[in-house]
Amino acid sequence: MLDEKGRLFGKINIVDLLVVILILAAVVVVGFKFLGKSGALPGAEGGKAKITFTVQVNSVYPEVYENLLPYVQQEGGDQLMASGNLLSGYVVDVKAVPHDSSTVSINSSLGALVLPMDDNLLDLTFTVEATVPNADTNELGTQEIRIGKSHTLKTTHFEFANGVITDCQWEEAA
Repeated sequence: MLDEKGRLFGKINIVDLLVVILILAAVVVVGFKFLGKSGALPGAEGGKAKITFTVQVNSVYPEVYENLLPYVQQEGGDQLMASGNLLSGYVVDVKAVPHDSSTVSINSSLGALVLPMDDNLLDLTFTVEATVPNADTNELGTQEIRIGKSHTLKTTHFEFANGVITDCQWEEAA
């Protein structure tokens, strides 16, 4: 196998062969690190999906609704954000209906406590259109988009921490 000059099969030096193997191993490790398990670069187009979902927010003062309305009605809607970063999603519509209960009940070990609420409150339904980078996880910013999940709706102009996703439609991104 080794000839008199220390070459494997008379072709390549054993030290050179070890160096080539180490370089190939390093390239494979770096490739897996950058490409990930999916074999696609981070942010690649493959898994993107367009999502249209609605978020229900109850018991909102009418003044809040009237002040956020111009931002939602502007062309394109109001852009979503999370952790100080703008997201690829927009609140494109909002509908308001009168809140149907003038009391809230709090249950505890001592019994139920019923508190009166303002009669003029509104229930708001926001429509959001967004593109998520991975259709499998449905993450938009730091939140997963799933029907029935509580949701903080935060845009560049308003924020509601007590929303619930009531509907969601998925389609592949163009």
